[in-house]
Amino acid sequence: MSLTDGEIVELARELDDAQTSARAVTGRSAGEDWDVLSAYRVQRHLVARRRSRGEQPIGLKLGFTSRAKMRQMGVHDVIVGQLTDAMDVPDGGELSLDGLIQPRVEPEVAFRIARDVDLDDPRACVATAVDAVAPALEIIDSRYRDFRFSYADVIADNTSAAAFVIGPWAPVRPLDNLAVRMTVGPRTVSTGTTGAILGDPIRGLRLLAGICRRHAIPVRAGDVVLAGAATAAVPLTGGPLDEGPLIEGFVTAQVADLGRVSVRVTRARKGGDAS
Repeated sequence: MSLTDGEIVELARELDDAQTSARAVTGRSAGEDWDVLSAYRVQRHLVARRRSRGEQPIGLKLGFTSRAKMRQMGVHDVIVGQLTDAMDVPDGGELSLDGLIQPRVEPEVAFRIARDVDLDDPRACVATAVDAVAPALEIIDSRYRDFRFSYADVIADNTSAAAFVIGPWAPVRPLDNLAVRMTVGPRTVSTGTTGAILGDPIRGLRLLAGICRRHAIPVRAGDVVLAGAATAAVPLTGGPLDEGPLIEGFVTAQVADLGRVSVRVTRARKGGDAS
C-alpha cells in the first residue's frame, strides 16, 4: 500500500512531533503493511524537518543487520537511517536522557567515508570509499509506543536514530570476528562479536550504495556510517523515563583489536536543580 503525498507529510509531522515532545505514538501499520518507498519518503520529510531547525546530515546508519532480526521481520534487506550533527555525542561526553522516550544502547562499529560516492555509477561501492574504522555506541529511541512497529514504520521513523558516539579512528582492518563487550560502570551488560553484523560489518557497506541509490540518500566525504548492532540493545531505563529507574554512569563498548568508546548517561534534575 502506497501513501499519498498528504499522508507522507502528515506522518512525518506526527513522528517529528513525537520526537520533539518525547511522547510515543502508535505505529501506523498494526496488522497492515505499507510500502518501503513511501516509508523512505516519510523519512526524507522527517529529516528535512530537522534540517529546517538547523541540523545538518553527517552520516548514515544501518539497521536490521542481524540475520535473526531479518528472519523475525520477514525481510531480506538492511535498512538505512540518517544521522545529524545534533545526534553526535563526543567520546567520553555526557548523554542526557531528557527528551528521549524509551532509549536503548548498542555497541557498533563505525566507518568513515573519505570521498563522495557517485550513486549514478552502478559499480559504486561504499566499502572502497572508507578510510578509517572505530568502535561506536548508538542510542536508539523508537517513537512508537513499546517499540512496536512494522518494517515500514521503523524506516519512516529514521530507524529509531537518537544519538551516537564514535571512539578513536583507526586504519581499516579485518572486522569479521572481533569480540565485543559493553559495560555500564563495572558491570558487563552484553557480549558478542562483530560477526553478528551480517557475518562481517563490511557486508553492510556493500549493500548501502544500492539502497541509497533507490531512495536518493547521498553518501558524502566525511560521513560516518554505523554498521549495526553487535549485540542486543540494552534499555537505559527500567521503564518509561517518568516511571522507571535510570541506568546512570559510563556506558562503554570495547571492540577487540579496535578500541573502546564510552559515554556518561545522565538525566538533568527537574527544575534545573543541580545541587
